[in-house]
Amino acid sequence: MRVLLIGSGGREHALAWKLSQSPRLTELHAAPGNPGIAQLGECHPVRAEDGEGLLDLAHTLPADLVVVGPEAPLVGGVADELRHAGVAVFGPSKDAARIEGSKSFAKDVMRTAGIPTAETMSVARPPCVLKVDGLAAGKGVFVCLDEPSLDSALKATAALGQPLVIEELLHGEELSLFALADGQNVVPLAPARDFKRVGDFDSGPNTGGMGAYSPVSEVGAAEIEELLETVHRPALAELARRGSTFVGLLYAGLMLTGDGPKVLEFNCRFGDPETQSILPRVRGDLVEALLAAATGDLLSSSLTADDAACVTVVLAGREYPARSDSGTPIAGVEEAEATGALVFHAGTAIQGGKLVTNGGRVLNVTALGPSLDEARQRAYAACDLISFEGMRFRRDIASPPVDVAT
Repeated sequence: MRVLLIGSGGREHALAWKLSQSPRLTELHAAPGNPGIAQLGECHPVRAEDGEGLLDLAHTLPADLVVVGPEAPLVGGVADELRHAGVAVFGPSKDAARIEGSKSFAKDVMRTAGIPTAETMSVARPPCVLKVDGLAAGKGVFVCLDEPSLDSALKATAALGQPLVIEELLHGEELSLFALADGQNVVPLAPARDFKRVGDFDSGPNTGGMGAYSPVSEVGAAEIEELLETVHRPALAELARRGSTFVGLLYAGLMLTGDGPKVLEFNCRFGDPETQSILPRVRGDLVEALLAAATGDLLSSSLTADDAACVTVVLAGREYPARSDSGTPIAGVEEAEATGALVFHAGTAIQGGKLVTNGGRVLNVTALGPSLDEARQRAYAACDLISFEGMRFRRDIASPPVDVAT
């Protein structure tokens, strides 16, 4: 099978790494890809949002399956262009992708389907959470504990120029639960927990994610099935009822509160960086599973998770999330990989034959271990072998949990 993977980040590198292990894969292509993905398949200079260019590429290859990684092309309707032309696509339609593309749409789906979620507030007053309605690369959520933080958040959201959703502030531990969906059926992946704020102990602004780990000790098979029954399946059913059948990866961001799990948000694609901690634990053929979902036959597929723990640490530029880093030489990646760690490229490029930075989140360092503590130690040992000017990363990924509000 020829598979075309759309995207260029750490999530896509992790997907490429796992897809390349499939015995069914004959060729792996990516658009536009990155230097890490280029070691696994052929990269093509087509932007992820260029539906026409991607369709031409899919037909030229020809691709047996297209896997769309990022949210922006999905919300923009790239999957529709491909699917309408007869291409098998793992990724929801534009209408179904509104579950991520519009917070207000997602809230309406949850209300109608009876999915537990944070209460919406008509007026912003602390404590509360402000969320911009549309896509914001993981940086559109503001926790407001007091009037000064609310004033600052209102200014920041005004600059983004989008409508707002105001919610009650929930307390507890966060959880990410991914499920492959074929429009009706779901196959869950192992749960994970990510770390959104830029600094240790959840300090500083929200980011796209600074690290993640899997498994999550308090969430076993019974809890996963309960979440599927109360969150994922009702969401799929309500989207189908509206004529927006969801085919792809339905990602529920949850808060485990004292009153039970509540949905913080839905995403319409693999999460980043959770994917980098989930896929190394997956046992089974990912190409086969994604194709089964894309063709409406998910019941014929199964994926399991092994017992190993996995920890991912994001290496970011000095000024992330305010701005990206570009052209700074990177050293030590091969040395880190020699320890057994996986180094997924998130924001890199090749200049003059050398690896350099090309983004805010630059690299994702992932390690497996028999326990969470050992996986964490291995990940940080590998991080310490990598360097670039201004490199920053959190030192508390997968540390004992702290009750935080988000």
